[in-house]
Amino acid sequence: MFDFARRRAALSPDRLAFVEAAGGRSFTYRAFDDRAERAAQLLRELGIGPGDRIALLMLNEVAFFEFIFATARVGAIAVPLNWRLAAGELRAILADCAPRLLVHDATHRDTAAQLDLPSLSLAEYERRIAKVEPDRLGDRAWSADGIWYLLYTSGTTGRAKAVIQTFGMALANYVNLSQAIGLTAADRTLNFLPLFHTAGINLHTLPTLIAGGMVTILPKFDADQVLAAIEGGAATCFFGVPTVYQALALHPRFAAADLSRVRSWACGGAPLSEPLLRTFLDRGVRVCAGYGMTETGPTLCLMDPAAVEARIGSSGKAQILSCLRIVDAEGKDVAAGISGEVLVKGSNVTPGYWNNEGATRAAFTPEGWLKTGDVGRLDAEGYVTIVDRIKDMFISGGENVYPAEVEHALLAHPEVLEAAVIGVADERWGEVGRAFIVPRANARPEPERLRAFCRERIAGYKVPKIILVVADLPRTAAGKVQKHVLRQQAV
Repeated sequence: MFDFARRRAALSPDRLAFVEAAGGRSFTYRAFDDRAERAAQLLRELGIGPGDRIALLMLNEVAFFEFIFATARVGAIAVPLNWRLAAGELRAILADCAPRLLVHDATHRDTAAQLDLPSLSLAEYERRIAKVEPDRLGDRAWSADGIWYLLYTSGTTGRAKAVIQTFGMALANYVNLSQAIGLTAADRTLNFLPLFHTAGINLHTLPTLIAGGMVTILPKFDADQVLAAIEGGAATCFFGVPTVYQALALHPRFAAADLSRVRSWACGGAPLSEPLLRTFLDRGVRVCAGYGMTETGPTLCLMDPAAVEARIGSSGKAQILSCLRIVDAEGKDVAAGISGEVLVKGSNVTPGYWNNEGATRAAFTPEGWLKTGDVGRLDAEGYVTIVDRIKDMFISGGENVYPAEVEHALLAHPEVLEAAVIGVADERWGEVGRAFIVPRANARPEPERLRAFCRERIAGYKVPKIILVVADLPRTAAGKVQKHVLRQQAV
């Protein structure tokens, strides 16, 4: 494999690669490649070499991508840091990956000062790369299984692990995504999801850069700015998590907004509720649900637009460089329509976790299939539906209850905006459901009325015994509800 940025600069040097919405700066592929090489030369001057880790603490901007290509060029490994974490939380991550350098923006200067690491501010970076003479050598070969960067993910459990991301995974993700949506050099996309998460890097920014398209960068998600960018034609392909789609749907301009320039809409990170999906269908927008995880690069499955309305709840089919199985507790394949654990394999799958051989061994079967921990089912045509997380299932009166099914019933109520259900101990039934409800604006849902609503749609043992109305739900950067936090609150 070869350096994506160097090759794209050779193929289409004068095409726009990046536009920064905040400052208005724009960069052609030639300019981006030049800056990435200057950054690489600066790292060499700072003594950074093969295998060294470089931590990145910043909001979304072009410099982030300059540094991930620069680290690759010197053989180092980038480690994007979650800027939502406090300094004390970041220290545990830094102790695990032991970076030689911390690069930070002005927003996170104070946090960086508390981390006891050699650091480089972006302001100093800009001054220094202007004086650096870049290396004008040709393409450098990259090993497909070489480590490019590490993504620390606590998922919905709270225990952080560093998922290894390789150059081969990036290429496989590009192939899986581009063939699914027909990505070309004519496409444009928005970058606003946090860059310490796989979606911020890979959906759809890196694939768009490999294809030769244009990326508009916003510092972070802002519904007003994102909607304005969509209306202004900055995106032909769009990816968001459900909370992003919810915020857009609730925006005062949504009903009249011109959404016609976006040809591909995709969603992942968490299930998209049927009411929200239908809100977009009413605007003529077919949001294609996808399925993947940090460990799969992330693109694994994606719905095709023609089947969106007929297969609400499905995440589509496994894409061209991925394979997916559904197995029972003994690891045997189940029949179509039967639920079981989702196992995946492909060149988009991580080789494992950094500095954590135990977690790596536990994550894979002896045959090399990644155990996702998700419950799903396949239909006869290969469409996958994710039912829930295995760990979220609880048993009430001897019956298995999948919280996602209960949440879907609650979300059908017109007064419910968001819902999360967990199992809690009960003397009579063993476990019962506890639901956390975020109401719609000006709504005052009554728990007993919601329970009656659920009884009309799901079995009685699935109806939550306790319903609490809350202002918000704890979430990961991917928009997934952190149910371990809800369980802690329920104790």
